Amino acid sequence: MDVSFLINSLNDAQRLAVTAPSKSMLILAGAGSGKTRVLVHRIVWQIQVEGLSPHSILAVTFTNKAAMEMRERIEKLLKSPTQAMWIGTFHSLAHRILRRHATKAKLPDTFQVMDSNDQLRLIKRLLKSLEIDDKKWPPKQIQGFINAQKDEGLRASHISDNGDFFLRKMLQVYQEYEAVCNRLGLVDFAELLLRAHELLRDNESLLQFYQRRFRQVHVDEFQDTNTIQYAWLRLLTEGRDNLFIVGDDDQSIYGWRGAKIANIFSFQQHYPNHELIRLEQNYRSTGNILQAANQLISHNGNRMGKQLWTDRGQGELISLYSAFNEQDEAYFVVDRIKQWLEKGGLKKEVAILYRSNAQSRQFEERLMTAAIPYRVYGGLRFFERAEIKNTLAYLRLLSNHDDDPSFERIVNLPTRGISTRTLDNLRDLARSQQISLWQATTNLLEEDFFPTRAANALKKFKQLINELAINCEGLELFEKVKLVEKQSGLIDFYKKEKEDRGEARIENLAELVNAARSFDYHLEENEVLSELAMFLAHATLEAGEMQGADADDCIQLMTLHSAKGLEFKQVFMVGLEEGLFPSGRSIDDVAKLEEERRLCYVGITRAMQQLCISYAESRRLYGKESYPSPSRFLREIPAECVQDVRIRANITRTVGTNKNQPILPLTNQYKAGEKISHAKFGLGTILQTKGDDKQEKVQINFYKGGLKWLILAYAQLERV
Repeated sequence: MDVSFLINSLNDAQRLAVTAPSKSMLILAGAGSGKTRVLVHRIVWQIQVEGLSPHSILAVTFTNKAAMEMRERIEKLLKSPTQAMWIGTFHSLAHRILRRHATKAKLPDTFQVMDSNDQLRLIKRLLKSLEIDDKKWPPKQIQGFINAQKDEGLRASHISDNGDFFLRKMLQVYQEYEAVCNRLGLVDFAELLLRAHELLRDNESLLQFYQRRFRQVHVDEFQDTNTIQYAWLRLLTEGRDNLFIVGDDDQSIYGWRGAKIANIFSFQQHYPNHELIRLEQNYRSTGNILQAANQLISHNGNRMGKQLWTDRGQGELISLYSAFNEQDEAYFVVDRIKQWLEKGGLKKEVAILYRSNAQSRQFEERLMTAAIPYRVYGGLRFFERAEIKNTLAYLRLLSNHDDDPSFERIVNLPTRGISTRTLDNLRDLARSQQISLWQATTNLLEEDFFPTRAANALKKFKQLINELAINCEGLELFEKVKLVEKQSGLIDFYKKEKEDRGEARIENLAELVNAARSFDYHLEENEVLSELAMFLAHATLEAGEMQGADADDCIQLMTLHSAKGLEFKQVFMVGLEEGLFPSGRSIDDVAKLEEERRLCYVGITRAMQQLCISYAESRRLYGKESYPSPSRFLREIPAECVQDVRIRANITRTVGTNKNQPILPLTNQYKAGEKISHAKFGLGTILQTKGDDKQEKVQINFYKGGLKWLILAYAQLERV
């Protein structure tokens, strides 16, 4: 068999990784080194050359988008479908196992997966039932606590409060939350992984079945795994030496989300016979950019080490701009973008990366003023939009009347006149009798508990759900969605909203019908689940997606965390100041500071051709004005890779290391960064002056009028 097409396009290190004998392997893949290519070619090599059945391969990724891309590339190389292969995210694969073995997992066959919002709503209800003040005990904080414990593999029963009042209260809610979820058959995202791990751990025959089935286990972005994910992988590969991981310790940036960089080091101890291969040739960036990245990351102590290189030449020097303030920084960046566009560059080839979402406002305002289209990357995804979630809640309640989060979401949507007091009565009965809200409604209606108006509203709601269930029988999936959207009253409800907003919502509902129409539904043997249930699970998993969709031709604004996995021809990294980047919360913690440095490394390696880094000498952020020092990361980049970009004017600027150092005077009258007011142009900030005596001019950034040069003698400025 001719398999030259699998290896001819690979470099030496990639070829070694793809063709190595089946065993546990760690592929240390630097940024832009072709890791996905290696993973895909490795899987196809094992099928085509080593004769493995596609049925025996498991491939795990972190996003549905990455899983889809991997599947498509494998199908293209194999020239055949990949349905027999288990390719997906940790959550989707865990969900698949739980559906196949729900009874052994101590779950009902109709268990429902809650997204983050449904989980939060349930926690709020629990706090109320437990008479816990949600102002003292914020629901989101409790949600984060519960999910963090599950990510560590810990049930409430595993944790001792050790006399800690805070922990005791958290555990009280966690225990009640577990009890309610078990009673109602509800599973949150973290529970998918924990329950799947417990299922295999506690059922030896089942574990052996999956160990025999998956002869090769492949994992992408391994450095992002958390405790329970790694434990799950170890169970599947225990004693089999068949775990193939691709990762980069230098790109581990999700510690705040539970990712454990230690996993990539533990792998070497748990799989002592593994082979390590480094992918160091970079196909994305120029030599200067890579040299800067290599030197920066070398300042981290605990790393496996590698040296990125390219054969594409040194390229342009990195531009470093010292801005007067955040407004000057935004003006500079947008002016550079204009130059890029004038030379024929595309808008979607440009990204502005920042540490905090709050930094985006200045760039948004300036881009709008310049009439340059932009997109804040990481906005609401399709399945996260309210109108979509409302429709899905109707569909979930049709499938499972005991789905309390869905019941609460739509019982009064569209408005039916069901009061908060009525809902409180339902919750009280449901809690006291340990039944669902639907059953509580049925019981109280039979007892004539409610006033006539409330009773009629609840009866109509129950009748609507029952009629929808009957009318949906025998329909195709997309027809069910279309029917529910119309008969539920959601379409008429959104038509009443303001024209643009309502129209957009209705367009989204139409797109949901299209999504149902094109939904790829297939089951393996022994999997018994309706197409609607699979679609609802798919929607929940998609709503949890962290990776954005492909953008139109517009400038991309995003946090550095959001930029991971992306690349752009021109990149602006802004706000490199002590306390902002690195974050003030990380400066005194070595581990957190090293993660901030890895985040900077990720940002630098997003750039393909041009990289511009900026910092401000004065910045107003979070309602406070400060005079920060330039980031320590700037000092860790080789000087020979950088060119300093400054406005050439007759001005003294400060670049000292004292974060409280004031800006030096421009003239005897004004200082850089000083706020002034003008009779015609309004409020503004002094940027610079030039000339002298009666011809002295001052450049001012007016908040509404933009940049202006005024003759100081005639400007009649007033300090604010």
